[in-house]
Amino acid sequence: MNQRLTPATALLLTLPPLLWAGNAVVGRIVSPLVPPLTLNFLRWVLAFAILLPITWRVLRADSPLWAHMRRFAVLGLVGVGCYNALQYLALQTSTPINVTLVGSSIPAFMLGLGAAFFGQRITPRQVTGAVLSIAGVLVVLARGEFAYLRQVHFVVGDLYMVIATASWALYSWLLIRPGDAPELRGHWANFLMAQLVPGLCWSGMFAAVETVTVPQAIQWGAPLAAALAFIAIGPAVIAYRCWGLGVQRVGPNIAGFFQNLTPLFAAIFSAAFLGEPPHLYHVLAFVLIAGGIVVSSRR
Repeated sequence: MNQRLTPATALLLTLPPLLWAGNAVVGRIVSPLVPPLTLNFLRWVLAFAILLPITWRVLRADSPLWAHMRRFAVLGLVGVGCYNALQYLALQTSTPINVTLVGSSIPAFMLGLGAAFFGQRITPRQVTGAVLSIAGVLVVLARGEFAYLRQVHFVVGDLYMVIATASWALYSWLLIRPGDAPELRGHWANFLMAQLVPGLCWSGMFAAVETVTVPQAIQWGAPLAAALAFIAIGPAVIAYRCWGLGVQRVGPNIAGFFQNLTPLFAAIFSAAFLGEPPHLYHVLAFVLIAGGIVVSSRR
């Protein structure tokens, strides 16, 4: 961890935001076709099927997974069960640009969780950066009009995304804890599968509750099948692989800077596919959030 940021690692950390921006746009497109928590569950079921041929040994009775199940149950909850489920839930009422911009507040969550639970020292420069990032989030939540904040009439999807971002920050810090199941950490697919086993249980439970409380018929067809294939292969398997490796190389704080590329990609995709061009307040929010990370990540 905390190696020098090389061009190869920078490229590795740029791919997940690109795929996650596509995930937000696709999630918005298929929201009328499938309930959000069910979408998250179907996504990970497909990812499980993709990984199974090369990771089936993780499921054996003598696998180290079972000895570390409590650890992977937490990773599966925050990284598989909660984060994307909350994001898809947010997309029911918010836009991909707003969702990804709120998600860009992750560096502030990274610093707070790092100081509270992982022995990370916070410097005045990092506090300044966090304040800028939070200001950027408030710009998004207020839709560029701060009088709106006094009315406390936020779009519920934006609030879901704040919770999702905190969940992802915790997941990223947990990824770098040393000494946890080194036999599984040595192979990226095995490590992801170890998270998927309990993660599928969590996401399946959430989807079951959704089915009972808010029933919605799934509109099966080619559009939904194509969307599931994309979000399972790209934003799930590939992006989680790249993000996990990048975080292990340079640490969560530096990796968090690259998360801020997601709104830029989401704005481009939304303009191209959803007819939702970015507004001036999106630009202001992105400048504040990105500026906050630049300030906080400088040594």
